[in-house]
Amino acid sequence: MDGRAFCIVAVSGLLTAWQPVQAASFDCAKAQTDDEKAICSDRALNDQDVEMSVLYTQLKPLLGMGARGDMEDAQVAWLKRREGCGSDRTCLSKAYEERLLQLRGGFEALSKRGPF
Repeated sequence: MDGRAFCIVAVSGLLTAWQPVQAASFDCAKAQTDDEKAICSDRALNDQDVEMSVLYTQLKPLLGMGARGDMEDAQVAWLKRREGCGSDRTCLSKAYEERLLQLRGGFEALSKRGPF
């Protein structure tokens, strides 16, 4: 590979690395609010968002209708709280930590009801 081709490959790699990450619960290309922009630009917050989205998606169908409705209401309230953090990464991380604990607790409660 000649020097020019190497430079093109290197620049392409750098440009790809600088593209915004894709969060699990929303499209970063369409991020509009400060909290969404902060999540898309911070790998740790993005990872928390991915985990939250996966846990929520997996837990939801395991619940009865009433509990599922309560979980959806809690998620809407949590999303409003997250938006209230704006771009404050500490606030966002704490909000995710608390929501992740709630969702994990939902799985623990289900496992105690077993057997399946």
